[in-house]
Amino acid sequence: MNPTNATTGTGTGTGKVVLITGASSGIGAATARRLAAEGHRVWLGARRTERLGELAAEITAEGGSAAYQRLDVTAADDARAFVAAARERFGRVDVLVNNAGVMPLSPLGALKVDEWDRMLDVNVRGVLYGIAAALPVMREQGGGHVVNIASVGAYEVSPTAAVYCATKFAVRAISEGLRQESAGDIRVSLVSPGVTESELAESISDPGAREAMKTYRSVAVPASAIADAIAYAIGQPPEVDVNEIVVRPAASAQ
Repeated sequence: MNPTNATTGTGTGTGKVVLITGASSGIGAATARRLAAEGHRVWLGARRTERLGELAAEITAEGGSAAYQRLDVTAADDARAFVAAARERFGRVDVLVNNAGVMPLSPLGALKVDEWDRMLDVNVRGVLYGIAAALPVMREQGGGHVVNIASVGAYEVSPTAAVYCATKFAVRAISEGLRQESAGDIRVSLVSPGVTESELAESISDPGAREAMKTYRSVAVPASAIADAIAYAIGQPPEVDVNEIVVRPAASAQ
């Protein structure tokens, strides 16, 4: 799949070049704002290019450096083109934030196979495609940093969330495997949010799961809290690799 090229911003700056998937809202957008404010150059990817354009314009208006390109993380060609375009524009790829994800919860007995497939495609294959596109570039340039966004669902399973949690367990396993294989060369961080203000719950089509999620999400941290965690991991000196960060609402027991 060929992406629609669309960029904005100056493309200048002295910070790291950070690629962010799922950047059109929630954690991805908050991360773009946070990192751009620190002087990093952010390369934004998502399917909703109108939102990406608005975000990039906002960042550049505030003096940051941002550019964007349409990205469907479920298409390996898109991922390769996304990384290649960032490298062409900025000269290197320092950080990849694999943030894109979906969460259409439902009981297994509801047999929502299409939604299971969608979660596997976005949450697992999307992460793998991002790694496959960025890893050769990082190795060629002698270093880099992969930040994968998982969930507290990578550590526990709850009703209606079996498939979603399975995808996040997979992201956790992929991250640990990549860390072991890349030690001393490429840093790998897993950031696992608890309940966070985002649009994830809007994809839930099962009525029971949607209602239960309203209660579950009544206590949530802002997306900026997760962006702070990502910024912390990225900001460590080269010899420090922050492997796992779990961020939960202080008032939540889950």
